[in-house]
Amino acid sequence: MHKTRTLDVGEFMRRFLLHVLPTGFHRIRHYGILANAGRKANLALARALLHVPAPVAAVQATERIAPTFTCRHCGAPMAITAIFLPIHPIHAPP
Repeated sequence: MHKTRTLDVGEFMRRFLLHVLPTGFHRIRHYGILANAGRKANLALARALLHVPAPVAAVQATERIAPTFTCRHCGAPMAITAIFLPIHPIHAPP
């Protein structure tokens, strides 16, 4: 059952902005073994538990060289020297 309600502008904006994620947060659209965040690790674990070898294309993909990026100011190639992982996982506000 739906109800119609009239809200003042401030209350409408407050309720609307509860659905907007802050900068740096990502919507989670998929869950489970094929979720993007851990897909490679989950599939590798599943294959190991089932004693199934990895497909040939997946083996070749892991042997590739790390991607190179180009500086947009000078055009020189950039290399990844370190990756900083977050200390605490990011959680959306309640």
